[in-house]
Amino acid sequence: MEDFNTPAGIAIAWAVGLCLIGGLMTPRADWYARLNKPSWQPPGWAFGPAWTAILGLAAWSGVIAWEAARGPADQQAILILFAVNGVFHLLWSPLFFKAQRPDWALAEVPFLWGSILALVAGLWPIAPEAAWLNLPYLAWVSFASFLNLTIVRLNPRPAAA
Repeated sequence: MEDFNTPAGIAIAWAVGLCLIGGLMTPRADWYARLNKPSWQPPGWAFGPAWTAILGLAAWSGVIAWEAARGPADQQAILILFAVNGVFHLLWSPLFFKAQRPDWALAEVPFLWGSILALVAGLWPIAPEAAWLNLPYLAWVSFASFLNLTIVRLNPRPAAA
C-alpha cells in the first residue's frame, strides 16, 4: 500500500477525499427527482465513475508536477493550486443538493472553473504533461456547468413574497 507521506499517497488521499466528501454531499432526494432536467443529462450512475477518473487524473498530475518541481517555490505553488481547487470543488454539491439551490451552485461554478484553469496554467511551466491531465476535469466541469445552467432555466424559483 502507498505510504501517505509520499507525493503519490497525498495525491491519492486528495482525490479519494474529494470523491467521498462530494458523494456524501450529493443526496439523491425526492427534491432532485422532481426537478425538470434536460433529456441529454447523463444517467446518475455515470457521475461517480466520471468523477473518479477525472480526480484520479488530477491527482496523477499533482504527482508529476511535484516530481518535476524545481524547488520549494514550485512545491508551494502546487500545494496552493490543489488546495484552492479542492475548496471550490467541495462547495458545489452542498449548494446544489444540500441547500437545494441550483442557482447558488451555478454562481459558484466560475470559481471552480477558474481554479481548474489555474491548475492548468500554474502546472504548465512546471510540467506541461501535468497540466494536460487536468483538461478532462476542465471539460467535464464545463459540461456540468451547462447542465447546471439548463436545470436552473428549466426550474425557475418563484419570486419571494
